[in-house]
Amino acid sequence: DVTDEDVVVDRRALAEEEERATKDRLYGQIKEGDTISATVRSLTDYGAFVDVGGVDALLHVGDIAWGRINKPADVLSVGQQVEVKVLKLANEGEKKRISVGMKQLQAHPWDSIAEKYKAGERVRGTVTRLADFGAFVELEPGIEGLIHISEMSWSKGKIRKASDVVKEGETVEVVILGVDAAQRRLSLGLKQALGDPWVDVPQRFPIGSTVEGPVTSLTKFGAFVQLSEGVEGMIHVSEISPEKRIQHPADVLRVGQVVNTLVIGLEPEKRQMKLSLKQLVPTGLDEYIAEHKEGDLVTGRLMEESGGQGRVELGQGIYAACNMKAAAAAAPEPAKPAKGDLSSLSAMLQTRWKTGPAAAKAEPPRAGQIRSFRITHLDQAAKKIVVELT
Repeated sequence: DVTDEDVVVDRRALAEEEERATKDRLYGQIKEGDTISATVRSLTDYGAFVDVGGVDALLHVGDIAWGRINKPADVLSVGQQVEVKVLKLANEGEKKRISVGMKQLQAHPWDSIAEKYKAGERVRGTVTRLADFGAFVELEPGIEGLIHISEMSWSKGKIRKASDVVKEGETVEVVILGVDAAQRRLSLGLKQALGDPWVDVPQRFPIGSTVEGPVTSLTKFGAFVQLSEGVEGMIHVSEISPEKRIQHPADVLRVGQVVNTLVIGLEPEKRQMKLSLKQLVPTGLDEYIAEHKEGDLVTGRLMEESGGQGRVELGQGIYAACNMKAAAAAAPEPAKPAKGDLSSLSAMLQTRWKTGPAAAKAEPPRAGQIRSFRITHLDQAAKKIVVELT
């Protein structure tokens, strides 16, 4: 038995000695950068071991192809003949290690990236990885670009993670936003491929139109309302209520509430739209204008008068401009009887006897007086009333 064990040990030692001799001989024959033939001997998750002239060399999974490979078995099989490039010859004590690669025998795909892909172009690719900040898309083997989460949707703040929009393995159409060949970076945009929703906003939501949408967020200065995908408008806190001063939009509105608003301002180049709630609520002035017409006689209080112009209060919170000069110009001069004309005097006395004494002369206008006025102009859009003294 002891003799048999000695034989086994001697055979193992002999085999190890032969392997060392083979490696030493191979090390003397090849150098880093050489291209050699090899046979796939075994496969693992992290790579493949290939036989190079009787010596095992490691072909790492990352050196098989420029494209992303999940596992070597997807592209290699045991016994397959392959051409490899010697990447590294390492001496670690008595051990000698050889690293080889297959992809290094092909041109690096990034070498021609600048000629193949231009900013602004539309391309298709496959989502290979998802991260908190975005998604990686493979355009071709070895060429990946990043869709940052901010470039996935026109809706601000709605996308919290990339998986809300895309999935691994999904084919997507994207727009190239930037190419950095030196850093091997490709910036992609998904929302740009869908079209900019602000392009036709002036036609879809013109100033003066009434629009409806849910409140998406509230801040101390206003509320944001979504009108369509990627298009939001803001209701300033001062445009929420016509009846009272609002300290915070949350006092009146809540997120998710659907509101009817009026478009009062639009700046498409800045992607800004101003909305108003209070201007859709009828006011006392609106009702007053609707109930009257030009030429109507109304009563009001003269609030102030200066330089032929005045300001008249027609009701609570309802004011009109008054043209005092027009009234003065229209007032007729009282008739003066001719001196010594007894027939005229007789006629005047006879008229007084029939009609009563003449009316007292109207007082000159002054602030505080309640007087009769005639409406000369009504402007519903400008919410303006003009009157004159009668």
